[in-house]
Amino acid sequence: MEKVAIIIPARYASIRFPGKILHPIHGKPLVLWVAEAAMRSNIASRVIVATDDRRVEKAVRSAGFEAVMTSREHQSGTDRVWEAVRRCGLDQKWILNLQGDEPLITGEIIDSFLNATRGLSRTGKIEMATMVRRLNPNEAENPNRVKVVTDSEMNALYFSRAKIPYPRNVESAEYWLHVGVYLYRKDILEKFVGLDRGKLEKIEGLEQLRALENGIRISCIETEHEFLGVDSPEDVERVERALKE
Repeated sequence: MEKVAIIIPARYASIRFPGKILHPIHGKPLVLWVAEAAMRSNIASRVIVATDDRRVEKAVRSAGFEAVMTSREHQSGTDRVWEAVRRCGLDQKWILNLQGDEPLITGEIIDSFLNATRGLSRTGKIEMATMVRRLNPNEAENPNRVKVVTDSEMNALYFSRAKIPYPRNVESAEYWLHVGVYLYRKDILEKFVGLDRGKLEKIEGLEQLRALENGIRISCIETEHEFLGVDSPEDVERVERALKE
């Protein structure tokens, strides 16, 4: 695969957990766990934290990482990523959008994902890609656990906070959890951010639906790694316990 740049969108004013991006996890700001993991990738050629708050910028730069200030008006993390790409004049063909609230991510996981897309990228099939893993059916009702259904070639058909597919004619169904990591071909990223927010994106609050509503293919790469994002203050203890283990 050609050169890859990793952008970590880090908005300060999270609705469910304001300031979570700087909340200490074992004494270290959440976003720094993710930045350190990104720097351990052997494939990525550059790592940048894109934020809308000077406090985040200061914390990231003080720790020795690159940060860029972006607008507070963005409706999605992907819009923030594209501003960072433009501001920094990135020439990489591939852009990896790495969520700043996934402290269990590692450089090994990132490289495994990027390596899995190599065959598809050579055939021109990759426009966007994301990670998915099998989800315990008991967690499928949780709206914070975003589900995805795919076609026979593991291209996304739909993402939802609802329980999909609905097991109407069977006792249980197979569920896939969407992991918030996105790989974009740079020209597709530019196309994406030029599109208006669609009806489905507004209803579900899921930016990836903007791509599907406009015919952009999202390839889903299976992973077996456990991801525990920080969505609320209640998640902190669980994440700290997982990191300690």
